[in-house]
Amino acid sequence: MRYCRRCITPDTRPSITLDGEGVCNACRAFESRANTDWGRRAEAFAEVAHAARVRAGGYDCVVPVSGGKDSTWQVVTCLEHGLRPLAVTWCPPARTELGRRNLRSLVEIGVDHIDYRIRPDVERRFMAAAYERLGSTAIPMHMALFAIPLAVAVSFRVPLVVWGENSAFEYGGSEEERTGFRLDAAWLRRFGVTHGTTWRDWVGEALSERDLVAYRGPSDAEMEAAGVNAVFLGYYFPWDPAHTAAVAARHGFRERASGPRTGYYAFADVDDHLISVHHHLKWHKFGITRLFDNLSLEIRHGRMSRDEAIDVVRRSGDQTPRRDIARFCEFVGMSRARFGEIADSFRNPGVWTRREGRWVIDDFLVPDWRWQ
Repeated sequence: MRYCRRCITPDTRPSITLDGEGVCNACRAFESRANTDWGRRAEAFAEVAHAARVRAGGYDCVVPVSGGKDSTWQVVTCLEHGLRPLAVTWCPPARTELGRRNLRSLVEIGVDHIDYRIRPDVERRFMAAAYERLGSTAIPMHMALFAIPLAVAVSFRVPLVVWGENSAFEYGGSEEERTGFRLDAAWLRRFGVTHGTTWRDWVGEALSERDLVAYRGPSDAEMEAAGVNAVFLGYYFPWDPAHTAAVAARHGFRERASGPRTGYYAFADVDDHLISVHHHLKWHKFGITRLFDNLSLEIRHGRMSRDEAIDVVRRSGDQTPRRDIARFCEFVGMSRARFGEIADSFRNPGVWTRREGRWVIDDFLVPDWRWQ
């Protein structure tokens, strides 16, 4: 593993490369923000909002929401631009009480809202299959949260879907992917966190086509025929988790009083008990945790030095979400031992070495790390 000399992201993270100076493309992409005409971008979004209002026959836009900080910011931004949003939520099977409260506060800002719940037995089978086959618990989640709002927009003939952050913009890709503002099938395949699969790839003994109807989503052709445009606010406005959290807090959003569920931010990943399991598996596959992603953002925004970030990693120590792993195992009907076997089967041999009965990472970012 080689780590970025500016942040703490390693080259094992998907879509990350280091240049000749040892700086990752995510840091370079952040540098490019200084050359972006954000005033013109804001004007461009105002034009997008105006076009949606002119074309709309009812709702002006669909806003995918979870009740988290980013979705609250999305709703507030749309309202500030005179849009009438329809908020649409994919309901996680293990929604937290805080997530429920924050979602209620978001809706009370002044929007109509659809809370879409998929049958628990379908989610159970899909999550178990995704974990067994690809070592990912969150493929169903990402497939649903992208498909459902787009399907609602097409069905209701809503001309605009407003997403939040564009991960391609932060983590790189081709120049077109990094700076593009539209969500389409090509973006979903590359950045939709579904391992390049679509719902069709999961039809089999465990799941039928009818089981997976909520995960299908409209095609690009269907969206075009319905006149639906899907854009990212992160293209038009500089995305910063601290800023979106501050905006959300002014509108009733609350962070976890007990501290972060996973990573560094108490205001992130607050709505779903099982999201920490998804992030935990990065440890096996890439040798990083959610903490690395969060701290690298803090470094790029100038709120922390690289040495300070490394010290936070050291002091945080092992962040294995044992309680949430137990919740996942109970939900899908899997033993804790089987969960561990599958996780180890996806452990990256280019990252991990078995030594004296323990898995270790040679030349780890923290030299005195206490391996479990």
